[in-house]
Amino acid sequence: MNTAHTKTLIANGEAVLGIELGSTRIKAVLIDSNNQPIAQGGFDWQNSLIDGVWTYGLDEVEQGIQACFASLKVDVQERYGVPLSRLKALGVSAMMHGYLAFDEHDTLLVPFRTWRNTMTEAAAQELSDLFDYPVPERWSISHLYQAILNKEEHVHRLGSLTTLAGYVHFRLTGKKILGTGDGSGMFPVDTNTGQYDEGMLSSFRALVAPYAFTWDLKELLPTILPAGAHAGELTEEGARLLDPSGALEAGVPLCPPEGDAGTGMVATNSIAPRTGNVSAGTSVFAMVVLEHKLSKSYNQFIDLVTTPDGSLVAMSHGNNCTGEYDLWMRLFGEVLETMGFSAKKGELYDKILSAALEGDPDCGGLLVYNYLSGETKTGMHEGRPLFVRETKNNFTLANFMRSQLFTALGVIRIGMDILFENEGIKIDTITGHGGFFKTAEVGQKMMAAALHTPISTLTTAGEGGAWGIALLASYLVHGKGRTLADFLNSEAFADAQVSTICATAEEIEGFNVFMKRYKDGLPILREAIKVLK
Repeated sequence: MNTAHTKTLIANGEAVLGIELGSTRIKAVLIDSNNQPIAQGGFDWQNSLIDGVWTYGLDEVEQGIQACFASLKVDVQERYGVPLSRLKALGVSAMMHGYLAFDEHDTLLVPFRTWRNTMTEAAAQELSDLFDYPVPERWSISHLYQAILNKEEHVHRLGSLTTLAGYVHFRLTGKKILGTGDGSGMFPVDTNTGQYDEGMLSSFRALVAPYAFTWDLKELLPTILPAGAHAGELTEEGARLLDPSGALEAGVPLCPPEGDAGTGMVATNSIAPRTGNVSAGTSVFAMVVLEHKLSKSYNQFIDLVTTPDGSLVAMSHGNNCTGEYDLWMRLFGEVLETMGFSAKKGELYDKILSAALEGDPDCGGLLVYNYLSGETKTGMHEGRPLFVRETKNNFTLANFMRSQLFTALGVIRIGMDILFENEGIKIDTITGHGGFFKTAEVGQKMMAAALHTPISTLTTAGEGGAWGIALLASYLVHGKGRTLADFLNSEAFADAQVSTICATAEEIEGFNVFMKRYKDGLPILREAIKVLK
């Protein structure tokens, strides 16, 4: 599509917008009638650890989406010379799970508790046993029940619960709605009905009956809608929230808000059985669309969620991925500046991460833990980044960076071993996206060694979930009765350019050796958590 045609499309309000609130960046992607990105906006932000809780302030959310949209407007103006004032459709996505609790007047009762918090172990275990279904610590229901166990006063005043995507969607439309995938990370969803599991809701009612709450859980949870459903329209108040300048017109239809897992599946065309994807950035999660249910529940090791259109998905999740080596990159940048040199961030990452390709297959014996926060799968409820080596190890930049990349994948490897070895799950393709894959070949090669499976990326890998939610918004207005899979295959990925990389037997064995060292060294990390207070 040429520039003149795109300019006309934007001016006529035919472009579709997706906004995703990620862990470190809020991103907007505008797509054309061919579902291809034509403009972007962004805003960097960070969570805060306040009184032991990882959180973002709701004022930060408001400021962030406004700054992101303003950045998009500038990009559109500079590229095409037209203002962005009209849209065909809009969708919002964000980090899944966590705890946003409001009273009946929609006033926040406690600071937002994000997915990153690992303070709900007792609740998650009890609920997993009660439901005979894996309920992770970061799920909304775990946070709610832990608050009940902790006898927090606010639980008696609950009016509604939601996720970050659900909150922003509510602010834009006035509707308390979630997409099926995001809803499945709040409370288990029955894939036969596409709604919250009624049997488990009944079990929860019985569990909390002695507390005599005036609310019912089903009434607290947002309404679930599948991909393609109409989920409200942008109100005048919502338009002003997004664009305080007053230029953006109201009335835009919105698709159901989704979590970053769902948009990752869409952005990698991984919503059909035997497909999978890995989203790797601040956190990391590998997702496989299942052909059938698992033989049993693997509490705290394998999560079960759904695609945006309701298929069952197994997820192996790690709270930590690129955060620790991002800090090392900052340190390397400071070293350059101290020496009187400078390098652009992208160039610095490409050069130093590429060194990992020259490292020993097992990282030369180096051991790294990238735990900025805790990890449920390894039983760590706090983070202590750690680098350990023996004097005999081959301590080089190449091995150091390789170990940083390997450790970023250690936790998801634990879960994927269960799927591949215990459950015999078959998969045709795994597609990667997110910041981990931005440096050509490096992320793919390390992931292929970790998962002993070929890893593909698309040319749109860097667009990530913001493009994914834009595609879901496009499906709302352009779906024409097709299934989501048919729409994606025919409209978004018909001419997709795919790059696939396989690991060698030596590289796979090198990761296996590293992984044994990783597991054997966990007592060191556990001791560091005890000692370093």
